[in-house]
Amino acid sequence: MTEPTIAGVKPGLRVVITAGASGIGRVVAETLRAHGAKVHVCDVSQEALDACRKALPDVGTHLADVADVKQVDKFFDAALGAMGGLDVLVNNAGIAGPTAGVEDIDPAEWDRTIAINLNGQFYSARRAVPALRKTQDGAIINMSSVAGRFGYAYRTPYAATKWAIVGFTESLAKELGPVGIRVNAILPGIVEGPRIERVISARAQATGVSYEAMKNEYLGKVSLRRMVSPQDVANMVLFLCSPAGRNISGQSLSVCGNVEAL
Repeated sequence: MTEPTIAGVKPGLRVVITAGASGIGRVVAETLRAHGAKVHVCDVSQEALDACRKALPDVGTHLADVADVKQVDKFFDAALGAMGGLDVLVNNAGIAGPTAGVEDIDPAEWDRTIAINLNGQFYSARRAVPALRKTQDGAIINMSSVAGRFGYAYRTPYAATKWAIVGFTESLAKELGPVGIRVNAILPGIVEGPRIERVISARAQATGVSYEAMKNEYLGKVSLRRMVSPQDVANMVLFLCSPAGRNISGQSLSVCGNVEAL
C-alpha cells in the first residue's frame, strides 16, 4: 500500500473557519484555498470580511459572532448550503481577554472571554458534527494555545478557556473517533503580529516594566528565542487536513518554538 504524503488535501475539501477573515484564520483560509479546498469563513468584523472577499472572491463569507448561538446557526446554514456539506471545521475564533489580577477582572470581561473562546467552539462543533458524520473522514481542529498547558498569571480568563479547549478536544476525539472524525487542538505560541504586541504592552503595564523588557521576558522562555508566524500555524492545519494526518487524533500539537513557561 502506498503511504500518504503531505502533497495536499483532497480536491474540493470543504472547510469552515471561524474568525477566518483576518489574522491566523485568514492565513489558514488562504493556505487551504491554495491547496484546492473550498472555504467558508465567518468573522465579527464586516471590514475584515469585505477585505477577505476582495482578496479571495471564491471564499464564502458571513458576518457572525460565535458567542451567539443563533448567529452560529445562521452561519452554518449558509456555509453548508453553499458547499453542500462539510469535511473540516477549524474552530479558530478567540479573543485575548483582559490582562489584570484576578481581583481586578470585570466579570463581564470574564464572561465574554468564555463565551467566545469556549462556547463558540461548542456552538460550532454541535452544528458541524452532523455534517462531518456523513463524510467518513471528517476533522475538527480546535485552536487552543500554549496557555492551555501552562499557568498564565494575569491572564486567567484566557488560560482557563485554552485549558478547557484541550479537554473538549480529547473528549470529542474519543466520542467521534468511531465514526471516523479526527479531533485535534493546535497550541500556538507567541504569534507575531498586532495582537501579541497588545498583550505584551498590557502585561508590561500590569507588572510595571517596559514593553521591551516584557518582550524579552517572553522570548527568553522560548527555546528557539523567536516568535512563530501565522503561516507556521496554517501549515499545521494543512498537515492535519491532509491524508498524512489521517491517524492523528486527540492530540494537542504545539506550534511554538518550544515555549518553556509563561
